[in-house]
Amino acid sequence: MTGPERITALEPDPRRPGCIRVYADGQPYCTVPESVAAGLALDRPLDPALLARLDAAADAEAAFRSVVRALERRAYARVDLGRRLVRRGHPREAVEAALDRAAAAGLVDDVRFTTHYVQTRAARGRGPARIARDLMLLGLARATIDRAIADEWPPDTDRAAMPRALAARRAGQLGGLPRPVLRRRLLAYLARRGFSGREALDAVREVAG
Repeated sequence: MTGPERITALEPDPRRPGCIRVYADGQPYCTVPESVAAGLALDRPLDPALLARLDAAADAEAAFRSVVRALERRAYARVDLGRRLVRRGHPREAVEAALDRAAAAGLVDDVRFTTHYVQTRAARGRGPARIARDLMLLGLARATIDRAIADEWPPDTDRAAMPRALAARRAGQLGGLPRPVLRRRLLAYLARRGFSGREALDAVREVAG
């Protein structure tokens, strides 16, 4: 089966500003950005090289539209969003092109995402270790994570205050458990929240003795 032979129409896409619908042999073939369509002309033969260029541009445009739709719902880290788009069937090269375009437009910004993530999770009682682990799973760079955590918890911050408050609240919810059981429960609870080591032990010792 041979591919389409000639371009038969070029029309602005009413649903996608800045994009052109390309018709081949009288049928819709693809939608590409105006910059790609600028060199096209009616009745131009569709040789393999041109078809490959149009297909790549159409794939990148489709991936970019998926990026925009996803970001309309919530923010994403670049790597995490890219993985999701690939799982949906977008070609990896098209996804990378779409993410580059989104980053250039300020739609994808890992530094901004990380700062907001750290601030919101810290406000919910998450500790720096848990936050860092979650962000690394989303594909954020360790240096970006460390900077955001350092901004949220500067060196002069009383880092014991949050685990101590969390342990006190949780102890009130657990009721009159025997002290060894209460201590184990509190340490496990703080570990899930991202507090471990000395800061967790000191908080539990203050609350449960």
